Amino acid sequence: MFPKKKFETDFAGRKLVVETGKLADQCNGVCTVTYGETVILATAVMGKEPRTGIDFFPLTIEMQEKMYATGKIKGSKFVKRDGRPTDNAILDCRMIDRGIRPLFNQEIRNEVQIATTTLSYDQENAADLVAITAASLALTISDIPWNGPLVGICVGRINNEFVLNPTETQLKESSLKLVISCSKDKVLMIDAEGQETTEDEMYAAFEFGLKGAQPILEFIETIRKEIGLAKVDETTLVESAWASGEVSLTEKKAIFEEAKKFFAPQLDKYLFNQPKGTKRERSAIAKELLEKFVADLKAKDTHAEVIEYVKMNFELYLEEEVTKAILDKDLRIDGRKLDQIRPLSAEVGLLPRPHGTGLFQRGETQVLSIVTLGAPGDAQLLDEMTENDTKKSYIHFYNAPPYAYGEPGRFGGMGRREIGHGALAEKALLPVLPEKEIFPYTIIVNSEVMGSNGSSSMGSTCGSTLALLDAGVPLKRPVAGIAMGLASDGKRYKVITDLQDFEDGPGGMDFKVTGTTVGITAIQMDTKTDGMPLDLVKESLSRAKTAREEILVVIANTIPEARADLSPYAPRIVSLRIDPEKIGEVIGAGGKTINKIIEECEVNIDIDDDGLVSITGRDKDNMERAVKWVEGIVKEVEVGEVYTGKVVRLMDFGAFVEILPGKDGMVHISEFSNHRIEKITDAVQVGQEVTVKVIEVDDKGRINLSVKQANADYDPTTDPKNSRPQGGRPSFGSRPPRRDFNDRRPRY
Repeated sequence: MFPKKKFETDFAGRKLVVETGKLADQCNGVCTVTYGETVILATAVMGKEPRTGIDFFPLTIEMQEKMYATGKIKGSKFVKRDGRPTDNAILDCRMIDRGIRPLFNQEIRNEVQIATTTLSYDQENAADLVAITAASLALTISDIPWNGPLVGICVGRINNEFVLNPTETQLKESSLKLVISCSKDKVLMIDAEGQETTEDEMYAAFEFGLKGAQPILEFIETIRKEIGLAKVDETTLVESAWASGEVSLTEKKAIFEEAKKFFAPQLDKYLFNQPKGTKRERSAIAKELLEKFVADLKAKDTHAEVIEYVKMNFELYLEEEVTKAILDKDLRIDGRKLDQIRPLSAEVGLLPRPHGTGLFQRGETQVLSIVTLGAPGDAQLLDEMTENDTKKSYIHFYNAPPYAYGEPGRFGGMGRREIGHGALAEKALLPVLPEKEIFPYTIIVNSEVMGSNGSSSMGSTCGSTLALLDAGVPLKRPVAGIAMGLASDGKRYKVITDLQDFEDGPGGMDFKVTGTTVGITAIQMDTKTDGMPLDLVKESLSRAKTAREEILVVIANTIPEARADLSPYAPRIVSLRIDPEKIGEVIGAGGKTINKIIEECEVNIDIDDDGLVSITGRDKDNMERAVKWVEGIVKEVEVGEVYTGKVVRLMDFGAFVEILPGKDGMVHISEFSNHRIEKITDAVQVGQEVTVKVIEVDDKGRINLSVKQANADYDPTTDPKNSRPQGGRPSFGSRPPRRDFNDRRPRY
């Protein structure tokens, strides 16, 4: 369908290459985009017939990460095929979706599917950024009606300088990662994480990113003009969705316009005349009004298709009326001011056995967050295209059961929404977690949504802060989050604080910001408009800061700082640092030494490559014993030191004494006394404690000890060994001289 073409441009110091006419030529739109050595295939396909009986635009986005893209084979011994999308792929496809979806006509009922597949990943140029732009390109050159294009941009901040599209290596040094989908002058999607970035710095990053996107938008437009297909008429698609009915879409819309004349005074009387504090109250009134009008239509023998059309569009109409009330009168459905947060409450320490709990409530949104602490070895090992056996030691799970919405439903695994919300709350807390040396625990937070009506992900962020502090995790600062909304009709815009139910309609946005008193830690934004101009981004950031600070006061009043002691049911961890070159000694041949410590002391031991040893257990005495054992293994024994240890083994020529846990030395039979000893058992028995002095550490690390020289009264001048004639035999006994005992003792 598309000609075989290749387009190239420079982007942020690297070559961006677009190719068409080579792969998947049965699609409505298709291209490959190469950036560095990262290659993304993007396809756009539209169904030929509309789906009937649905009240939404059936758009699906897929992001496929393939292990072969990095030359990796899946780690499982039993499953080698790429399976369900990884969490990272799901988060990427949600980013693509949030930017692309608003630019479609939402009345279309033909199914549209956008699929991006990572064919090659160079581990430097992010696949998500390339995929956003590739998806936009595939749609732009297709015949699918879409009000694009857009482009994906990343902004980093390294040494106080903004960097456009930083590489993965550069991002490790960056204090900011701001990913946006943007058009010529607006932002459609935001996904950001920052090390407590100030609002001014964040806004400057938006300006920098939007400016940097313009050359690529022009590049896409050049490609569209050369090979882009003519778009299918939107009106034809919309009308075809209703063509199978007996009543035309025009007639249905006309009757619904009459319905609005009936609803308007009723809304003023029953919905806007006094604040309605709960979603249930508002829904009950809306249902009653709809039922009254439907009854009136039925009394007039109105066609069933018209009645169904009215039912399908009634909630959309309510959202439009709520938006109009905000724009015209600054009137919110629950009586709040535009910048007012719903009632807040917070509580900690609710459950006896979990290691930390926090309950946060904002209006009807209620979240119970629960912390579990584990050993470093409990960290999650990521087996993904973008990760190379990375250990993840802070994990947040978001769970929203059906009852949270006051509805019955199916309980099952985590969906894309749950994964996305969990990742956002996780990202919000990462910058304030203590360093591993200070708090080496693996931390899992489960946020259980007990009630949802407006930004439960931000409720989870606040609940996580409460639970972590209750668990004794020494956060650098508490984190809170708030969702900003938008009322707009395409010409007028008003930002609202703490949006809920009917306020999240057409022309709206969900602008979530998390942070501390110092700055922003994460942002996620999607919109139902054609994008956000930068002045609205700036206002939203400012208003979110004010709201966030109000919530942080509530958190501080509930629990001012992390608890001094951990839960009695939490494991304890002791950390020490050893010379990395001695890690092998602690582990032992085939893990023999470390496994012996673990078994005898009933602990878990984790050793990092940099020499950080973490010992986890529940019994204090056993943990102390394990620590001394490891310290003994790595301690450099020096000549002249005196130890008290147990005899662990006897030989004809002497005894082995454990002077430190896991470290033995040899006492030759002649070093027990100045008098001749016939048998070693005449001097010492296995298990006996003796005080010894280190008299030699040979070049192989073997330790020679002496019992007699450890005695404070020892006089070397009276030692027969020291009075031996030059070149002669020892003066004691008639025994011939022997080889040094080090030559005959076994190696250990």
